Amino acid sequence: MTFNYNNLVIRADNEVTLYAAKLFSEEIKARTGKTPEISADAEKPFITFVIDENSDNKDVFVITENEYGLTITAKTIRGLIFGYSLFLRKTRYENGIITLVEDITGTHIPQKKIRGHQVGYRTTPNTYDAWNYEQYFRYYLDMMAFGTNTCEHNTTKFGKGEMNPLMRYTQEEFVIEASRLADKVDLDVSLWHANDDNETEEEALAIREKIYSKIPRINAVFPPGGDPGEMYADDFIDRCKKISHIVKSLHPEAEMHPSAQAPHKYKDWGDVLIRELRKEPDEIDTVIMGPNHAFPMHEMRKKVPAKYPIRFYPDITHNLRCEYPVNFLEDDWHYALCSTLSRESVNPRPTELRTLHRIFSPYTIGSVSYSEGVHDDVNKMIWSALEWDKDSDLREILLDYARLFFYGTDEEKIADTILLLEKSWQGDPVENPCIDFAYNNLCELKANYPALSDNWRFMLLYFRGCCDKIVKMRRSFENKLCKDALRILGEYNIQKALTILKRPFNDDYNALRDELNKLAEKLFNLIGIQLDVEHYYADSWERGATLETIDNNVSDKAFLIEKLTYALTLPENETNAFIDRLISRNKTEADEIYYSVALHGLNTLGFKQDGEVYMDIQGDRPYTKETPLPMSMTKVYDNFSLKAKFGGFKNGCDYIFTVVYKSDKSEEIKTHRITANNHIIYEGEQFGGTKNEQFDKEMLVSGFESASYILKSDVFVNGTLELEICEPKDGFKFCELWIKKA
Repeated sequence: MTFNYNNLVIRADNEVTLYAAKLFSEEIKARTGKTPEISADAEKPFITFVIDENSDNKDVFVITENEYGLTITAKTIRGLIFGYSLFLRKTRYENGIITLVEDITGTHIPQKKIRGHQVGYRTTPNTYDAWNYEQYFRYYLDMMAFGTNTCEHNTTKFGKGEMNPLMRYTQEEFVIEASRLADKVDLDVSLWHANDDNETEEEALAIREKIYSKIPRINAVFPPGGDPGEMYADDFIDRCKKISHIVKSLHPEAEMHPSAQAPHKYKDWGDVLIRELRKEPDEIDTVIMGPNHAFPMHEMRKKVPAKYPIRFYPDITHNLRCEYPVNFLEDDWHYALCSTLSRESVNPRPTELRTLHRIFSPYTIGSVSYSEGVHDDVNKMIWSALEWDKDSDLREILLDYARLFFYGTDEEKIADTILLLEKSWQGDPVENPCIDFAYNNLCELKANYPALSDNWRFMLLYFRGCCDKIVKMRRSFENKLCKDALRILGEYNIQKALTILKRPFNDDYNALRDELNKLAEKLFNLIGIQLDVEHYYADSWERGATLETIDNNVSDKAFLIEKLTYALTLPENETNAFIDRLISRNKTEADEIYYSVALHGLNTLGFKQDGEVYMDIQGDRPYTKETPLPMSMTKVYDNFSLKAKFGGFKNGCDYIFTVVYKSDKSEEIKTHRITANNHIIYEGEQFGGTKNEQFDKEMLVSGFESASYILKSDVFVNGTLELEICEPKDGFKFCELWIKKA
């Protein structure tokens, strides 16, 4: 049956349904310019809201149709909002005409019990600290449109004066009001409340009792085991049990959800945690798995008693130096993008999130994601939709996103452009046509639909598209400069090479770069996102302040300029030899190996590395502006072991194996070991080997050092080599290696 929704009437007959009708009518007015009538008149086409108090699940809603229109039935206002939001996601709005694109009748039941996002009001987020209560409430409704039933707030630093110029409220008064607003729409409230290592237990419990008594709604309390916090595992569980008694005395339905996030200082923290959980204290209700976890998900589910379900704390907000970096299965996000887009740039990652969800969701009863701002807005909505139904069609979720938030525009092009933005982060920007396709689409959408220029979600996507385009333009330009300069350096003409490297960017590049500054101001005014430190009060360069990093090095241009400037200070008889060493830094002969984590990626090593690799990205760090790195050093591999297979070596020949380590080492460690085809070639203190002070001074930067080891001819097997570097206690960090003839 098809209804004409253009003169929509909303039917409601009690306090709850009337409030749902009011919220819904505001949505329709925003899309059509007309405010729907709210009436009890059954003779008109209508959407009826009905409360069914006998329903046993307030996340479930039912949509039925009859000769007059649709009826949305739910236990509380939460389900009514889910229901009318589905209507909004499945309708088009053009020239005042409302068109429902598919049949939405049926009983709608979510698969996961917990479906939420952290939206903490504190100084570190790049957006939320600038919001008022009205903006928070709007975002509650936006998240609920994709099935979110939980918001998470932070309650750690009360009374300690942690404020910035953007914050309008103290954290205490904010969390009280934010909880009240959540309760208006029956949105569950989880509190992330870390232990303060400087508090006594008596102080900690007193603080919690005081604040929890003021907060009108608490459904769960989430004390992290670490990150932050350094409480030993048995003390941590004991503290959680005592906090549980307090919160449940004040909010009887509240649950205790401690996380198995381990402080780095205790090697046995996870084992002690499991020992305590196996006592099955009733005060604990659910265990959270999140960043810096004591165990990977599969191991954690095996070890934690079945009494306790697992709640996931997925990091959908960070791009690098995090649990699930961009391209997390390969960990191969290109160094030019790492360096310029950094940790919290605008980051729609739809297909990656689907993969992440497929891997981890089966172990859990749901999740509350880690978020530091609206740069991950697309990710939030996708994750919530997948938590509602793991088999949701990904492109359909993006079409829903487009219809809901960009009504009256080209939903197909919006959805495709979001997918293009994700693909823009695959491989070297110079080799990726998706960057141009996405940018061109965004420019066309902006021109064809002028209203999008005041839509913060679209402007975020446009900002990202401009960033990607800038990185590609600059890298293409600088790569040619470097190629031309190196050719000239073969003739030892330093001044001419420097002139080439210092050529200015063209007008198109400069205009696009200026556009970023204008967009940053507009986005700050639209949604409060803080894209730099000076003008918009970002917490730091790493917290989504893309303008602080977008101009970072994307090629060896800056490194070459610094080295050539240094060459001009050398005695004339040393200059040419230095230029030769500079040009040949990464060069090897046919039977030799040069490998860089940044340049070549982990996949070229021939092994899937053991354990959980951490990639310590260097290219976006502020020190690289003053001390440029060669691009080969911009990614640092951090793990307990590295395995590699190499071939093509000459028989009967000795080789020198050189490794560049990050100088984070302990003098107490004596278990650093290197094996070649199962022959131990070094074992002892970190990092051992022979030092090359000239190389370290000329070709590395402070904080890095090289070590060289002899590979005797008899360790090779028909010109092949299987290498392993291992340090089982603290691990090690390295960025590049050479195997060259002795």
